[in-house]
Amino acid sequence: MNETRRVLIAADKFKGSLTAVQVAERVTAGLRRVVPDLAVEALPVADGGDGTVDAAVAAGFERREVRVAGPLGQEVPAAFALRGGTAVVEMAEASGLQRLPVGVFAPLTASTYGSGELLRAALDAGARTIVFGVGGSATTDGGAGMLAALGARFLDEDGEPVPPGGGGLAGLARADLSGLDARLSTVELVLASDVDNPLTGPKGAPAVYGPQKGASPDDVETLDAALAHFAKVLEAAVGPRAAEHAAAPGAGAAGGIGYGALLLGARFRPGIEVMLDVLGFAPALERASLVVTGEGSLDEQTLHGKAPAGVAAAARAAGKDVVAVCGRLALPEEALLRAGIGRAYPLTSVEPDVAQCIADAGPILERVAERIARDFLA
Repeated sequence: MNETRRVLIAADKFKGSLTAVQVAERVTAGLRRVVPDLAVEALPVADGGDGTVDAAVAAGFERREVRVAGPLGQEVPAAFALRGGTAVVEMAEASGLQRLPVGVFAPLTASTYGSGELLRAALDAGARTIVFGVGGSATTDGGAGMLAALGARFLDEDGEPVPPGGGGLAGLARADLSGLDARLSTVELVLASDVDNPLTGPKGAPAVYGPQKGASPDDVETLDAALAHFAKVLEAAVGPRAAEHAAAPGAGAAGGIGYGALLLGARFRPGIEVMLDVLGFAPALERASLVVTGEGSLDEQTLHGKAPAGVAAAARAAGKDVVAVCGRLALPEEALLRAGIGRAYPLTSVEPDVAQCIADAGPILERVAERIARDFLA
């Protein structure tokens, strides 16, 4: 191949093993072991879930740290990213599963209040556009906690605030959104998510994602009924748009926080599309002749809005070669080709022992990258 080859590494994290930044570092090291003077550009990516703020910071955004309420009400450190008038806020920073103690789940009581505090911090920092990445949540409260942190009031029959979490919404008698932070009407709020579920029903937030957050079948039923009741009470408060938003794609994202965001006037967009725009992917792609994407597991879920699928689709449209790195490959070659990925390189192709791949992901990924360099660049 000619000397002008330039590689763009636009991969997501290998969950539990490597951050997206570390993936880029290891791939770069492996490629350059074979082609020492290779031009490499790294643009770590994320699809709106955990790792989104880190990806923005790696792309040149400033990291801002604040202290907010975690899903159980305890104070936790959380970060958002800021550049110019654009903020990238990741709900998992405040209300994610990683904010729960190990082995503890709270499907009925976990709250998104801290996510609302994060949004408020972005407003305080002067953001005029807020990209709100949602995913990896510990919560199923329909965004009620987030809305409360931004000035909404959710009251029971006695005029007292309902308890935090989705379970508490069963006792909701009245919703008052008149106290919402006035600045929300002046910003562009983008709901960035890789899921398009509605709020309730068989494809809703409790049924599909509740079990991942520790919800039993009874809990799922309780939460689904509570969120349906929540939407009904909101309809009385704000009119028919409350019901329309509940049925809209993305309302069920991250335990229904998507619903709360839609009530705030957010525009729903696939997370990876938004993040590629925000991170400056198009100009980086133009400079590249080969794109390396990837994530921990390339499987059926990858094809439904995950980062590698978004990267590959954009690269294919620009006529660029795309290969993928991953820990585990569970897609046939035809599916990869349909997605725009010419070839996939799993860690298991170098080290068949999966436990070893997880433990030594970095060095093994470098060896995988050496293979890519020999196949495409040497």
